[in-house]
Amino acid sequence: MSAPRHRGWLALLGLLLILGGAACAMMVRSAGGISVRDIRFAGKDGTVMSALLYVPAAATPAARAPGIFAVHGYINSRETQDGFSIEFARRGYVVLALDQTGHGYSGGKAFSNGFGGPDGLKYLRSLPMVDPDQIGLEGHSMGGWTVLAAAAAMPDSYRAIVLEGSSTGAPYAKDGSPIWPRNLALVYSTYDEFSKIMWGVDRAIDVNGSAKLKSVFGTDQTIIAGKLYGAAAAGTARVLYQPVTTHPGDHISTAAIGHATDWFAQTLKGGTPRRSSDQIWYWKEVATGVSLIGFVLLVLGSFDLLVRSAAFAPLRATAIAASTTRDERWRRGFWLSLLVPALLFYPCFIAVYLLVPATVLLPQTVTTQVAVWALASAAAGLALRRFGPRAVPSVASPWGPAIGIALATSAIAYLAVFAVDRLFGTDLRFWIVAVKWPDARQWGIALIYLAPIMVAFLAQQRSVLGLTVGGDSPARSYRSAMLAMSGGIGGLMALIYGVFFATGTLITGFDPLTTVIALQFVAVLPVIAIVAIFAWRRTGSHRAGALLTGVLVTLYVVAGTATQG
Repeated sequence: MSAPRHRGWLALLGLLLILGGAACAMMVRSAGGISVRDIRFAGKDGTVMSALLYVPAAATPAARAPGIFAVHGYINSRETQDGFSIEFARRGYVVLALDQTGHGYSGGKAFSNGFGGPDGLKYLRSLPMVDPDQIGLEGHSMGGWTVLAAAAAMPDSYRAIVLEGSSTGAPYAKDGSPIWPRNLALVYSTYDEFSKIMWGVDRAIDVNGSAKLKSVFGTDQTIIAGKLYGAAAAGTARVLYQPVTTHPGDHISTAAIGHATDWFAQTLKGGTPRRSSDQIWYWKEVATGVSLIGFVLLVLGSFDLLVRSAAFAPLRATAIAASTTRDERWRRGFWLSLLVPALLFYPCFIAVYLLVPATVLLPQTVTTQVAVWALASAAAGLALRRFGPRAVPSVASPWGPAIGIALATSAIAYLAVFAVDRLFGTDLRFWIVAVKWPDARQWGIALIYLAPIMVAFLAQQRSVLGLTVGGDSPARSYRSAMLAMSGGIGGLMALIYGVFFATGTLITGFDPLTTVIALQFVAVLPVIAIVAIFAWRRTGSHRAGALLTGVLVTLYVVAGTATQG
């Protein structure tokens, strides 16, 4: 099977999409003269804290503006709050969008120092262009606990708070009451996956009947969404909003963002009036989504250019399909490749959470979970290979050039990510899928996980390429690999969320966090399959593609999750 020659246009297109999307994202962020800066400041015990600071043009030391402290949820980062931050800043608020401790570019361990909340609020109040008497707090999920930690530490330092998909009380926040926190708006979606943990109800749509929430609102009656309870002047105002979305869906919900802007318009003085429907943040999301697509194209195009260079000539070989037909053995192999990773996902993630505490040697729980899942899936695939198609001898690419092209391709792609970070101050993302430039600590952590993830991908991609069939068109080869790799997890998520949206009940409510984490793999796994087939068609081997995706997935996960050890 001969490989096509793209002659560099694929890499160029990818680079143009990356830079063009990032430039458009910066324009959306800075619309109306808003300045967005990447800042660092010292927190408790000298912990370096990271944040994005949004400053409207009218906010100056001579004309101070109200401020909002905005914080993302667990295993996210400051950019996840961009929808909220952009709209707050457009309404005249100075916004500090924090990386929690152990997240993004903030130091320390996850959960430490009140998640970084008290440090962030203290820093925001110290800014010369901020009116310290007009401060709002907004946090999503664990970010809600972050701002509640700030409110508990500095009870007279804010006027209002918005909890997005979050709660007062256990497990990490002070218990709420009719007088604490001050002027609370709860934005709790009708399909929030964490309703049992947050408010003690099985279905998020029933949160208005939560006994815990009633105690915060100071009533024994079912809470009416949209109705104002208490009084803002006394600091006892309460309101419940219920947008129709999920827990991670809050970030891309115009309703959820609009409710937050409305609440601060009612409870803070000095902002610029705008209708809640007047929003532009989604164009930034589209723009960085284009950059994310460009990243994939740059990876493919760079690999194509490198493999045709003299340095990597030993890798070039004709791709030979493993099977001649889709017979019964092929179908068994296909279904095993599709189902095994999906069946192992929850057991692996739960086992790591329960049995493998974060340490210096394994500092990131989510990355450990991903590595164990990948290794377990690969091992199961090897054990079950005898039930699949009979593989024909494949090309054995030399290890040296295969490692070299994987590292070189990754370096080119991540240099583009670095350029975007420095030139435009953003990452490459769409919703919960984000490619970020790792900081120094994260580069070191990546070295811990790189080998096991690479080993897993070497075994796993060999199995997937064992499903290639002679005579298939390129398009069919890509489709088959994408379905084999992602069809299981995609089908599992479709089942879970189909039942969820139909009944309001999350059938994986025993582990909602793993459910939310799984969503990103519905998008990530097809990309891995595309890279695998692309590399195989040019090298005839699984090695270079597996090593390349091993590097990329390791960096993707490490830079995008929390550090606990």
